[in-house]
Amino acid sequence: MKALSDCRLYTFIDTAYLAGRPVESLAEQLCQGGADLLQLRAKELTSEQIQELAERLLPITNQAGVGLVVNDHPEIARRVGAFACHLGQEDFFDGGYGQRSEVTGEPPSFQLGLSTHAPEQALRALAARPDYIAIGPVFATATKPTATPVTLEYVRWAAQHVSIPWFAIGGITLQNLSRVLEAGAERICVVSAILQAPDVAMACRQFKERLLAPRRAPPPPSSTSNPPLLPLLNQI
Repeated sequence: MKALSDCRLYTFIDTAYLAGRPVESLAEQLCQGGADLLQLRAKELTSEQIQELAERLLPITNQAGVGLVVNDHPEIARRVGAFACHLGQEDFFDGGYGQRSEVTGEPPSFQLGLSTHAPEQALRALAARPDYIAIGPVFATATKPTATPVTLEYVRWAAQHVSIPWFAIGGITLQNLSRVLEAGAERICVVSAILQAPDVAMACRQFKERLLAPRRAPPPPSSTSNPPLLPLLNQI
């Protein structure tokens, strides 16, 4: 399994997008296409069903050297031996957690990622010492239709202020990917643009090739950066 710093393409097995396809087949296509991470997201299933799916996926991701991430369920990530667990802001902070070790154990049983939707949330998340954070949704997305897009401004902020691995997420397609990369993103999460593609493996390869292609350096810090947040950042 690659180090998180070397991971570029974060893909998903989202049960809302299965369309009758077996999870094993989709996982194989994602791995063949160059996915570095694969998250199991199954909002409508029970814990028992999610664990059963994770156990079916883990041999495939392990063989491919791809990290399996379990969404929402750290206890399942621990039981099956997943690479990581991903939690939302509410799941982590409203769940009574304050530090990564409270979820992962110490030494950690798995790595932890946290969602963030604004600089203030990123700073709060960073203080909890996660292994990575997600930045988004950058654009409107059917995956989370009620979420307000954070726009490329938040991507630019993350490029200037976040030193741990972070992934831009939300409505990213091959058509708008250049804008996300020009804003400073080096790592992305893609859900529907891959899972709804006619050829899942080919879609993965196209995203991965674009991520690895040489490109211009990220823009310099903007004079409109949020000054009040900088002192907080220095304390992390």
